Amino acid sequence: MHLDVRNQPDAMRDYLLCMENGEKHSREVMQETLAEIIDNRLLTPWFQPIVDLANGSIIGYEALVRGPSDSALHSPGNLFNVAMQTNRLIDLEMLCRDVNIEGFSRLKLAGKLFLNISPRALLEPGFPNGFTICKLQQYGIDPQDVVIELTENFPILDTSVVCNALSHYRNAGFKVALDDLGSAYAGLRLWAELKPDYVKFDKYFIQSINRDKSKKRLVKSLQEIAVNDGCQTIAEGVETLEEYYVVQSLGVTLGQGYYFSRPSASPPQQIPANILMAPKDKQLYARLKWRSETVEHLITTVPTLTPETSLKVVGDLLERMPELLAIPVVDRDKICGMVHRYQVMNILASRYGRDLRGNSPITEIMQESPLCIDKDMPIEKLSQMITNDNTCQTSNQFVITANGIYAGVGLVTDLLKKITDLQIRNARYANPLTQLPGNVPINEHIANLLHDHTSFTSCYFDLDNFKPFNDLYGYGRGDMVILLLSEILQNMCNPECDFIGHVGGDDFIVVFRSEDWKKRCHAMLDDFARQVVDLYDEEHRLAGGIDAKDRRGANTFFPIASVSVGATFYDGHCSVCTQHDIAYLSSEAKKQAKKIVGNSLFVNRRQCNQID
Repeated sequence: MHLDVRNQPDAMRDYLLCMENGEKHSREVMQETLAEIIDNRLLTPWFQPIVDLANGSIIGYEALVRGPSDSALHSPGNLFNVAMQTNRLIDLEMLCRDVNIEGFSRLKLAGKLFLNISPRALLEPGFPNGFTICKLQQYGIDPQDVVIELTENFPILDTSVVCNALSHYRNAGFKVALDDLGSAYAGLRLWAELKPDYVKFDKYFIQSINRDKSKKRLVKSLQEIAVNDGCQTIAEGVETLEEYYVVQSLGVTLGQGYYFSRPSASPPQQIPANILMAPKDKQLYARLKWRSETVEHLITTVPTLTPETSLKVVGDLLERMPELLAIPVVDRDKICGMVHRYQVMNILASRYGRDLRGNSPITEIMQESPLCIDKDMPIEKLSQMITNDNTCQTSNQFVITANGIYAGVGLVTDLLKKITDLQIRNARYANPLTQLPGNVPINEHIANLLHDHTSFTSCYFDLDNFKPFNDLYGYGRGDMVILLLSEILQNMCNPECDFIGHVGGDDFIVVFRSEDWKKRCHAMLDDFARQVVDLYDEEHRLAGGIDAKDRRGANTFFPIASVSVGATFYDGHCSVCTQHDIAYLSSEAKKQAKKIVGNSLFVNRRQCNQID
């Protein structure tokens, strides 16, 4: 900044000159401090873990830096601002890269190393090639374990230039991540063109997501895009238990934030069990979730080919089996490609096709990258993939695998029939207001768990003081209270192992397989208490409740609506317990919870074998 001191009074001119000289002095001091930091390697590497939300394991660490603690350049923001102003950005970037790689190796951290890089540094003419590879080789780190994280803090006018600049990293085996999606410049366009392996949702969209429906809808939409693109997602800035439960329920793959661990020079090697608990049996999700079935139910057995099979042999096979529209090519249980009937017949039916190309291997015309789906994928997700991807609709068949091993093929027509059957079944048994499963699927789910001797906790949720609220405000606002509780339950449950049912009216059942079910219940109660007051008129909020008639017609004061929860634990050992016993015990516990004023949780100590 330059200050115009002409035509100013003497006192003002002296003051402005002093200010200008002070700024120059400050810049010079900052420049000297930065030079000292770079020349003497005075940066400290810090790391923040990135957590798998499905099982609680640490999959890697984002590498950060801090300047000297007694310096104005301690924070990375100040460091990089001064570096850009003094044309030392590349020097600082290379030093950061060096100390981060050295620190990651020295601390023997497991998983992937996420290295930040600024698009501005990437586009600098003097940006050195091969520096990162050399440093990784020096410290014995495989490039495949490194993720180049592109920060979105600089205007990217030409995304193709950035994509080309990152191509040499990908060619060397690095993965690529897009940081702070939605916070700055390129956004969705860069995502579409860069096709990153990871996308980080900016912390703005994660903060208070449990109370902001717009943020939740946006993250849900972005997550669906990521699934279709085969991209893993990372929720940044997870700071509370409620935020963690919501992003987990939305299917976000990974999480990062103060809730798990703050950045540190000595980061944790694992997340404490009381912070993040994982389900014992993830396969229960695919096997017992009532609203869905998996792709495994669509497997059809058809003949397969080897890569050496000739075009003539395939033609003979297709003539004998006119129902075959496509045949998979398999080599040692691994899928190599798919051969389509129309391709083979077009060649063999031509005038000299069989003579000229009949002995050619089928690999010359096969589709090398057919749609391959794991058998455990829910069929709704597959249906969405095929609907959104026009390239998937050119064939009626797709390949089904089991952990990468060929298992069979599936037909799109069978998928559509299964989807239709499920929609009819779900509509028949779902609650019309919340669309959650009703009594029939609730009993089916509990019966399956009992049959498998699988431990679980059944929690009966019941609204308190709901009837007077409904009588005063009408059923429209009463439905809003029920939907609020429904949404909170869905936000706070782990979709991979927990089951939510709507018994009817204002009663819900949650069958927990999450080990941290008590923590989840208390989070549900706290969130409901914060949000339900917004559904009351101001005068009733200030009064803390409403005056209405009770069931006997007497005028009574009813406090703000709350939730009573009765919990019953089944340890998997009782062989005579039925779903009706669980329902009885849960109802009994709920009655005890309702004797407690306000939001409450009561845990039943009785077991099935103690029922008279």
